[in-house]
Amino acid sequence: MSLNGKVAFITGGGKNLGADIARELAALGASLALHYNSPSSEAESRKTAKDLAAAYPNIKIKLYQADLTTASAIEGIFTAVEKDFGRIDIVVNTIGKVLKKPITDISEKEYDDMFAINSKSAFFIIKEAAKHVADGGKIVTIATSLLAAFTGYYTSYAGSKAPVEHFTRGAAKELQARGISVNVVAPGPMDTPFFYPAETDETVAYHKSQAMGNRLTDTKDISPIVRFLVTEGSWINGQTIFPNGGYTTR
Repeated sequence: MSLNGKVAFITGGGKNLGADIARELAALGASLALHYNSPSSEAESRKTAKDLAAAYPNIKIKLYQADLTTASAIEGIFTAVEKDFGRIDIVVNTIGKVLKKPITDISEKEYDDMFAINSKSAFFIIKEAAKHVADGGKIVTIATSLLAAFTGYYTSYAGSKAPVEHFTRGAAKELQARGISVNVVAPGPMDTPFFYPAETDETVAYHKSQAMGNRLTDTKDISPIVRFLVTEGSWINGQTIFPNGGYTTR
């Protein structure tokens, strides 16, 4: 299915999973608004945009840097993207933060940071997407398979991601009349730099043992699922999908 003439806005689109999703959508002809959070991600994000521009010279690609933990910043970036591209058809939110700690050790600041990134930003991204995405568009938020797990030490991470399901279901109902689908993709533990700092060799081995092939989820396991949801899979709406190789379910 072609995405020629469509515009995809991907938060965290400069690297890791966001970059793989960008590659999937660029291959179908979508122009790309790629966001990155901080200066530390700038070089990799620019390389992603440069490589995509070389591979797909007929699409428009533009980078945006912003901390998306305030409603005003999110409103501003949506306004800028729509001004630059003339429309927004697809929004994919990949941003998130992991914290693995006993609940007794989590400070108020850590709690606030986790909910600002994983919950508040997701809410206001969905809100602005609902205002800016064209009829027939698609909204996808990346969450975590811990939403279906029963484990310790990830209370603030899983807890701050959990509201995304409720945001998604409510928005899906509100936007049905406009033909806009809204979904959550909840991967298993992913083989990215964000995963390892919180883990030990033993816990990494355990996570691997719980999925097919004795491995972690790869970002390339997830990006085709996002591609499907924003193309032929538009009849899927208001759902949470758990692509994790059998790691967990509910």
